[in-house]
Amino acid sequence: MSSVHSRISAVYDLGSFFGKILNDPTEASEFHSKLKSAEIHNPWFTPENLNYCLKQWNEVLTRKNIENWLKEYKYSDSPKKVGIIMAGNLPLVGLHDLISVILSGNDAIVKTSSKDDVLMSAVIDFLTENYPELKNSIQKTERLKDHDAVIATGSNNTARYFEYYFKDIPHIIRKNRTGVAVLDGSESKQELNGLADDIFRYFGMGCRNVTKLFLPENYNTDQLFESFFEWKDIINHPKYANNYDYNRAVFLLGKEKFLDNNFVMLKESESFHSPIAVVHYSYYKNQDELKNILDQNSEEIQCIVGHPTAGIQNQIGFGQSQKPGLNDYADGVDVMKFLENL
Repeated sequence: MSSVHSRISAVYDLGSFFGKILNDPTEASEFHSKLKSAEIHNPWFTPENLNYCLKQWNEVLTRKNIENWLKEYKYSDSPKKVGIIMAGNLPLVGLHDLISVILSGNDAIVKTSSKDDVLMSAVIDFLTENYPELKNSIQKTERLKDHDAVIATGSNNTARYFEYYFKDIPHIIRKNRTGVAVLDGSESKQELNGLADDIFRYFGMGCRNVTKLFLPENYNTDQLFESFFEWKDIINHPKYANNYDYNRAVFLLGKEKFLDNNFVMLKESESFHSPIAVVHYSYYKNQDELKNILDQNSEEIQCIVGHPTAGIQNQIGFGQSQKPGLNDYADGVDVMKFLENL
């Protein structure tokens, strides 16, 4: 079994490798071809979004960050086989689960998403080829079997299946969640530009993307559209444009009210989840009402963007939703503690 130091080195080297790819186009030509293949396989994975993903992982996977993260947890001397069923809505969205299993001293049995198989497979190859001792600790599979525990990410529908199928073993089952933003009218132009990043990065398809805005009464939405303007070229992406056209047609046919700037629509709705190219919003009267709404819908919320507000926990700053740290666990479930207790 590989040591914790070897596994830390493997994960740190992966992060450094991402940095080399970004800084030197001649570096790792084979991996560059994988990036191109990933885009062809899944057109949502644009070069810009792939580079952004690699940049974030390069910044997070420093040796200091990894070691500080692991201080809180124990390394397993008797590894368990942990199945990981990955999502594929964003590039490498399953990587945090994979490195959590590796760095906890356990073995990973990975079922990649068909939407992100190219890139995730390339990462697994990098780890096992550069650290042969990990070859028996990271295995890809089409169907999970002989596992001691499972971490599964999917939709609300697949989650019901997962809950039943894995009911007899330790498990983490994740459902649909989304990001929300709380505005109070005092936001600077820079903060609203950060909010635009939180909305449009990855085409708004991540569970940390902001899809719902809470606005004070009489809020002027014109300033939102001004901050969105830097993302106007997003409409040139064919799949995004198709979603925009479709949702706009649905609203028009249904004679529903919405605000539009020709590449994104704002629609007043109580729903936290909005379609691609649509952002929902609601007005709130006071902080107590807002806190009650957020508390009642906590299981739908992945993160809350906004100024620190009394009574609202775990808020993050504008522009930070797609920059999670190693201890920012999906659904608020501490994966490392779960693995430690197997």
